[in-house]
Amino acid sequence: MTGKAFDPMPPLDWLRTFEAAARLSNFTAAAAELGLTQAAVSQHIRFLEERLKSRLSARLARGVALSPEGAAYLPHIQAAFATIG
Repeated sequence: MTGKAFDPMPPLDWLRTFEAAARLSNFTAAAAELGLTQAAVSQHIRFLEERLKSRLSARLARGVALSPEGAAYLPHIQAAFATIG
C-alpha cells in the first residue's frame, strides 16, 4: 500500500488531556488531575490542535476558553470516554 491510507486517531492521552483542560477550564488544574506538568498539558493540546488542524482553545490570563471548534469537539470526546469507561 502506498501513500497515507488514513489519518489515525489522535493518541488517547492527548484526548484525555483536552477533555480535562476543557472541563476544568484550566491547564494547571488539568495537569494536577492527570499527574502531568502544565507544560505537558500545553504540549498535548498543541499537538492535538496540529493533528486536527483546528484551534480548540484560547489561553486566557486565568484559564482556558474553548473555541467554537473545541466546544463542538468536547461532547464527542466525553461521550467516547463514557463509552469506554
